[in-house]
Amino acid sequence: MLQASSLFTRLEYRLAERLFHTRWLLPRSKRTQRLTLRLFKRCADAGHPDALSVYGHMLFHRSASPQDRARGARYVVEAAHAGGLKAQYQVARIYEYGCAQYPRRDEYAVTWYARAAKAGHYLAAERLVRAYQQGELGLAVDGDQAQYWQQMADDTLTGSNAA
Repeated sequence: MLQASSLFTRLEYRLAERLFHTRWLLPRSKRTQRLTLRLFKRCADAGHPDALSVYGHMLFHRSASPQDRARGARYVVEAAHAGGLKAQYQVARIYEYGCAQYPRRDEYAVTWYARAAKAGHYLAAERLVRAYQQGELGLAVDGDQAQYWQQMADDTLTGSNAA
């Protein structure tokens, strides 16, 4: 039964993703938007890693209520722990800028940026380059480290970084 449930969740996620990205399938109406969000929420609540990342990101960045923003941050953190590359970058940004539930923690931000960069996230590697060049995120200026992360970013662009 768990396998059938997992298959159904994956199918629901694919439908939500299609509704979210394609305008020609159904007209962009409030009803379609509610359906899409409801599908993403169901999948996130079922633990689908991509849904956790997407829905969490939407809640965190687009919600008006602090409770929804906090729930969005929790979803993103859960997706990052499950190995979601985009979620790892998002968690780093959450820790870099802080929020009510996750206060600013530079050392956590650096850890998550490094994790995402090593897995092939270009923007995470670029952020570490700037941090080491300018002494941000509690890091000392270090040209060697900046060069290391720049090489990581370049490898990501050329596709030679094994993710």
